[in-house]
Amino acid sequence: MNEVLSTIAARRSHRAYEQTQLTQEQIDILLKAGMDSPSAVNRQPWHFTVVQNQDLLREINKAVWEETMKATPENRSARFNDPAFDVFYHAPTVIFISCDRENYWGQLDSGIACQNICLAAESLGLGTVILGMPRAAFQNEKGSDFRKALLFPETHDFAIAVAVGTPADDKPAHLHAKDRISYVR
Repeated sequence: MNEVLSTIAARRSHRAYEQTQLTQEQIDILLKAGMDSPSAVNRQPWHFTVVQNQDLLREINKAVWEETMKATPENRSARFNDPAFDVFYHAPTVIFISCDRENYWGQLDSGIACQNICLAAESLGLGTVILGMPRAAFQNEKGSDFRKALLFPETHDFAIAVAVGTPADDKPAHLHAKDRISYVR
């Protein structure tokens, strides 16, 4: 198997991290991987914000909780049944990807950039988990404050985030659902 396919096969969603902070060199590599991503008409609708400020991450986590708890128990993730649950899994670094809200393909392009970051992290021996739940914080009354704190450009909104760090867990590969492929020949 080639190196790229091996990296894809090895990547897991890690939900526990050592508190060792990423180096600037590692961050630069991850951001370059994100910037190297393809985008529709090469518009590059994304903006990357690297957050290592744990106080800010705790504030965003709290806002996610506030918004999520407004839903009925059957309409929210069971993870919120644990009062110690942290949407960022206590990762030392979280990369927020915002995108131009007027760009039709911005969300999709941001997802592609996110996956490039995750594969680059895997190749460096780092672990990641892709995060959609932080979206709730931007629906909270503090959403505009978070957009400012995260230095989102004026025309951008949250697209997706990725927690990154040295993994403190081990996880087997997930099983592939056999009914997810069809052929039309």
